[in-house]
Amino acid sequence: MNIEQAAKQLEALGNTTRLQVYCTLVRAGEAGLPVGQIQERLGIPPSTLSHHLQRLLLTGLVTQERQATTLICRASYPAMNGLIGFLADECCADAGCSTRAENAA
Repeated sequence: MNIEQAAKQLEALGNTTRLQVYCTLVRAGEAGLPVGQIQERLGIPPSTLSHHLQRLLLTGLVTQERQATTLICRASYPAMNGLIGFLADECCADAGCSTRAENAA
């Protein structure tokens, strides 16, 4: 992952509502959730939810799949792991401390 992509993803998650949406999808697991269920769980108006989901989609943190008339949203676990890995790889990079070696293991 490059620093520009990490910055975009972190910026997207820097909004309280988007972070709530994302955490809800992460907790939902691989099955994801229909947009309507996300809306019900978080009490977000449809247009607001659509705006925040679009931002998460553009950064690659969320995927969507249409199943008949239902739109299923899922957290992109590879993207999440990539962002976490990017941050962990930076830990103590210039200090050469033991934390960096532990993160690599």
